[in-house]
Amino acid sequence: MSNHLFDAICAAAPGHAPFILLKDGTVWTYDDAIALSGQLAGAIRRLGVTPGDRIAVQVEKSAEALILYLACLRAGAIYLPLNTAYTLAELDYFIGDAEPRLVVVSQRAREGVLAIAEPRGAIVETLEADGTGSLIDLARNEPSDFSNAPREPDNLAAILYTSGTTGRSKGAMLSHHNLLSNALTLKDYWRVTAQDRLIHALPIFHTHGLFVATNVTLLAGASMLLLPKFDPDEVLALMPQATMLMGVPTFYVRLLQSAALDHAATSGMRLFVSGSAPLLAETHAEFFRRTGHAILERYGMTETNMNTSNPYDGERIAGTVGFPLPGVTVRITDPASGAVLAAGETGMIEVSGPNVFKGYWRMPEKTAAEFNADGFFITGDLGKIDAKGYVHIVGRGKDLVISGGYNIYPKEVESEIDQLEGIVESAVIGVPHPDFGEGVTAIVVRKANAAVDERAILAALQDRLARYKQPKRIIFAEDLPRNTMGKVQKNVLRERYAALYQPA
Repeated sequence: MSNHLFDAICAAAPGHAPFILLKDGTVWTYDDAIALSGQLAGAIRRLGVTPGDRIAVQVEKSAEALILYLACLRAGAIYLPLNTAYTLAELDYFIGDAEPRLVVVSQRAREGVLAIAEPRGAIVETLEADGTGSLIDLARNEPSDFSNAPREPDNLAAILYTSGTTGRSKGAMLSHHNLLSNALTLKDYWRVTAQDRLIHALPIFHTHGLFVATNVTLLAGASMLLLPKFDPDEVLALMPQATMLMGVPTFYVRLLQSAALDHAATSGMRLFVSGSAPLLAETHAEFFRRTGHAILERYGMTETNMNTSNPYDGERIAGTVGFPLPGVTVRITDPASGAVLAAGETGMIEVSGPNVFKGYWRMPEKTAAEFNADGFFITGDLGKIDAKGYVHIVGRGKDLVISGGYNIYPKEVESEIDQLEGIVESAVIGVPHPDFGEGVTAIVVRKANAAVDERAILAALQDRLARYKQPKRIIFAEDLPRNTMGKVQKNVLRERYAALYQPA
C-alpha cells in the first residue's frame, strides 16, 4: 500500500537535479531533500508520533522547514502549519483544539510553548531559520531510508486553520487526495515542467506558499529559489535565473514601484501568478504595459485549494479569476433559497470537486452547515459567472451591505471609486445606521499629493451608481488593514467605524 502524496512526489523527483536553491549558494537536490525527510520522519517516529497524530509547526521559512512537511507525510502524521505571527494566547487555542503530539517552534518561543503544550501531552522540539535545532539534531542520528507509513487517498495530510475573521479559527481537514489532485491539475494547467524555476517568496504556513507553490514544484520535478520573505529588489535580481513567480497582489504593486521592472528584466520569465486577495485591474494593466506579461489571477481558499484560474493560453481578463479548473465545478446560487442562478447573476459561490476538503476538525455541525445536500461546499464568497464563463468575485457574504432593504455588493462601489483620478484603492463596508440599518461607507486611500476630497468623490459617483449604492460617507486613510496574505480586513474597518452614524 502506498503513501499516497509522497509516493507521487517521489515518482516525479529527478534525483540529482536541484530542488531548492538558497541565497547563500546552497543547493538542495531532490536526493538531498528526500534523504533528510527520511531522517526527520525517523526522528518523528522515535518521539512517539504515530500515523494520524498531528504535528504543529510554527517556524521561520527554511529549506529544512519545507522538508519537515515531507517528513510528516512520510510518517503518516497530519501537518499543521501555524502563522509565525500568532501569539502565545493564539497558540494556546490551536494546541488545545488540534491536540498535536509534537510541536515544533524556534528556541526563542520554546519556553512559552512548553508551558501550554506539555500539560496536554505534547512534545516540543525546535527548528531555526538557519536549519539548526533540536529536531535536526535528532534527525542526524537516523538513517535516511525510512519505511513510509501507508496512507490512503482519504487519509488526512494536513489541517490548516482558517484566518478566522468571524469567531474562532476552524481547522480545515485536507486529505492526501485533495492536495495531490489539485497540484497535478495546476501543474498541467499552468504548463509547469522540470525546466521551470520558481521564485518562492511566499510564507509556507498558508495554502498558497505551501501547497500551490511547493507541491506543484515537487510534482513537476522543477526547482525553486527560496527566499525567506518578499523583497522586490531581490526578486528582480533573481528573475534572469527564474521562469515563474507566484505572489499576492502586494508583490506586484511593490515590483511596479521599481524603475528596474521592464520588458528586459522579465524577458526570461514565463508566468506570473497572483492570488490570495483581489488584484486591482489597474495593477494588471500597468504590469502588462511595463513588462508585456499578463498576470494570471486565480481563486482558491484554505478549504478547497485552487478552484479557478485564468487561462494559460487565451485572454486573462483583469478583475476575473478565470474558469473552473478541470474536474472542479463552480456554481452561483441564491443566498436565501439556494436556487442555482443564471449566467450574469450575483450570488453565493459553491464548489464541488476532488480539491474540496473533508470538513472542519472536530466541528461536525459547522461542517454540515457549510455543505449542501448534493455535496457542494458553500464558500461564503459572492460572485457571478459571465456569459464567457469567467468567474468574478464580488466579495465575502459577510461583507454584503444591506442598506434600506437593498443588497449592495462592495466590489461594485469599490470599482467605481478606484477608477477616479488620485485614488489608490478603496474598501466599502456596511456600518450600523439608525435609518438604513447599514450605511454604505467607503474607506479610501489617496495617491500622494492628490487633491480629491469627499465631496468630489460623492459627486463623481452620482451618475455612476444607483442612489441606494452611493456611500453615505467617504473616509480617507493612509492605508487599509491587511492580513499576512494581503487581504483587506474589513472586519477591522467595521469595528473601527462602528459608531460613525450613531448620535453623539
